[in-house]
Amino acid sequence: MYFDDLTLGHEFDIPPAVIDKQQMIDFAKLYDNIPLHTDEEYAKTTHFGQLIAPGMMSFMAVWAKYLEVDLFGDDLLAGKSSKVEWFKPVFAGDVLTGKGVISKLTPRNEKNGTAEITITVTNQHGEVVLSNVTEAVVKRKMNK
Repeated sequence: MYFDDLTLGHEFDIPPAVIDKQQMIDFAKLYDNIPLHTDEEYAKTTHFGQLIAPGMMSFMAVWAKYLEVDLFGDDLLAGKSSKVEWFKPVFAGDVLTGKGVISKLTPRNEKNGTAEITITVTNQHGEVVLSNVTEAVVKRKMNK
């Protein structure tokens, strides 16, 4: 979808992502190897009482589902930035669902513009666990 066709405030759903325990542990061992993510006995002694998913793994699980939405299609030129905030822990078996909204549109030049997408992610209990603000560079129609 061309930048010129985007609408400020447009909302869209992101399909659910299920946090698989073994994938969670494998990711943690590669990228965030701390006992809270990899050692079940240790995790039981914390105030969480169990392993928690690495924050970036939780985000990437939802991000993969966001990419399936393919909001911009072939008109996406590049990612520009991304900011993630975490609010609650994510556990194995949690189901994360995202809601996206086009929160800002900024024309850059005659060839492209920047679309800011804000994604709010909730777990199966309706609790907000993380949010993401991503900027994408999108083609304008004049670049056809």
